[in-house]
Amino acid sequence: MGYPNDYINKIICGDSLEVMKSMPSESIDLVVTSPPYNLKNSTGNGMKDGRGGKWSNASLIDGYSHYDDNMPHDEYALWQKACLAEMLRLIKEDGAIFYNHKWRVQAGLLQDRQDIVQGFPIRQIIIWRRKGGINFNKGYFLPTYEVIYLIAKPKFQLAFKANSFGDVWEFTQEMKNGHPAPFPVQLIDRIICSTNAGLVLDPFMGSGTTAVAAMGDNRDFIGIDISPDYCEMAEHRIEKNKTQSELSFKAQTKLFV
Repeated sequence: MGYPNDYINKIICGDSLEVMKSMPSESIDLVVTSPPYNLKNSTGNGMKDGRGGKWSNASLIDGYSHYDDNMPHDEYALWQKACLAEMLRLIKEDGAIFYNHKWRVQAGLLQDRQDIVQGFPIRQIIIWRRKGGINFNKGYFLPTYEVIYLIAKPKFQLAFKANSFGDVWEFTQEMKNGHPAPFPVQLIDRIICSTNAGLVLDPFMGSGTTAVAAMGDNRDFIGIDISPDYCEMAEHRIEKNKTQSELSFKAQTKLFV
């Protein structure tokens, strides 16, 4: 594969860390991603409640396609640190990484992902408030938010007036999606439109939401995912989005004829 022709506006099916290592330094404007959360490695017995019954309505119960989401925690943290180091290498001096993750209670204590993000230039934490959720643990309140770490190079600045959005965003989780943990398009659109980025990378692309949002904002994208199933899903969404955009353009053109 040769950069940039085999990368830009493409979905690359492969190991995210290895694919990123094949890309040149300071070639990306913006990274927007949410990695697998390692949910099946849990002191709460994975995706089971305290009574032994599984979360019947949680699609993550079956894990991800081609990835079981069950690494020893120390290995998971080292893997994610390595991925973040590659993302940081890839972004330009005015680039940024929006890294979405979820805090969890493990062994009765908050797991706030500091063992992953510590040492990286975190400029801000954005709270993504979402509705819904399941909590069988009587020891703490139902979690209703996830965090987005804004990891930025020194020259990164927001787009004009984007700073007025504040740091708590409320978007409903996307439900009609074959991926077990999809981003809402509106959330990714908020991130992309808040920057001047021309090229957006998502190394854990999943069902292709980052690509769809980038296309809608007239930006280029690079998507990576290890699952052939999700890569196919993303390609389908991209083609569908292109068709809808073309039909919309034709309809608008007729209005001026």
